[in-house]
Amino acid sequence: MLKKYILTPGPTPVPEKVLLEMAKPIVHHRTDDFSSIMSEAKGKLKKIFGTANDVIILSGSGSAAMESAIVNTLSSGDKVLIVNGGKFGKRWVEIANIYKLNVILIDLKWGKSLKSEDLEKKLKEHKDIKAVLMQSSETSTTVYHPVEEIAKVLSEEEDIILIVDGITSVGVYDTRMDEWGIDVLITGSQKALMLPPGLAFISLSERAQKHMEHSNLPKYYLDFKKEMKIQKLNRTAYTPAVSMIMGLNVALGMLLEEGLQNVYKRHALCAHATREAVKSLGFTLLCEDVPSNAVTGFYLPEEMEGRGFLKYMREKAGIIFSGGQDYLEGKVLRISHLGYHGGFDTIIAISALEMGMKKFGVDIQLGKGVRMAETILFENMDIV
Repeated sequence: MLKKYILTPGPTPVPEKVLLEMAKPIVHHRTDDFSSIMSEAKGKLKKIFGTANDVIILSGSGSAAMESAIVNTLSSGDKVLIVNGGKFGKRWVEIANIYKLNVILIDLKWGKSLKSEDLEKKLKEHKDIKAVLMQSSETSTTVYHPVEEIAKVLSEEEDIILIVDGITSVGVYDTRMDEWGIDVLITGSQKALMLPPGLAFISLSERAQKHMEHSNLPKYYLDFKKEMKIQKLNRTAYTPAVSMIMGLNVALGMLLEEGLQNVYKRHALCAHATREAVKSLGFTLLCEDVPSNAVTGFYLPEEMEGRGFLKYMREKAGIIFSGGQDYLEGKVLRISHLGYHGGFDTIIAISALEMGMKKFGVDIQLGKGVRMAETILFENMDIV
């Protein structure tokens, strides 16, 4: 029997307590029992989003929430500014093009973080922008973008809404939607919220809700006017993923019991230990600016076949890492420290990396990265 270790930035491991809750007999979605669970989960989501507004629960992936953000707040021909710095920035572009929006780009080299001056320059060039769309944590490049700083730049712009894909940042970073001035914030279930894939979450500011009144893009299942109205009653417009929402309520309770500040410190610590361990082994980080605390990426040796390494580790060692996306496929390795992940998971990840690299003929000193990670984690045992 080969024990599996999921060290990818989604799906992430699911706590046993959550799995057991999801294994309970199904609850009908038009009963008071379900409404009670839904109400509790929504209240907990508000705390993690840092908002007083409702958080909409959708049965679908994070990409469904991305599309819903566009179709509910924008209209055909609207000019939008998109931060295009990775696979998921590219996804914003693809969705916007499908709905025939007028797309203006801030193109970033993969591995670079957005600078506020780049945004300010584009705003001066284009006076009729309706929305800025960006990631906070761009998973494909392992980069974090300064959302709070960007929101501050946009605070003076009355008619521009900020739409943020926080799929691998909500639950990893202290994200304060209302305080910072984020208008639309998105996340998904299979990341820091410690659930299987299948749910997405989105909250809209009052300014974004005003934009909803004028949106003319087609929508049916993702119609927020309908969904928000019924979710205020702690029900959903259509049949939801009931067992997932039961698990969500338990998972959120676990995060709040740990203490959100402790959750953020844990992610930061495991990320720091992973980055320093990888660098000590001689690898070059993929991120050139501000690294994300969700996932660490680094370049593989040029002579190494990355797909083969991932396959070997998965099939022979039970270790499931992530490779690169798009043109980085086969060239980089990504290690998650996201969600139900602690310091000793980080030790497993680094030790597996060392042994796998040695097996593939890379000149590496066994234990060097582990020692670096252990040193960092040992100094913070109360967090891990």
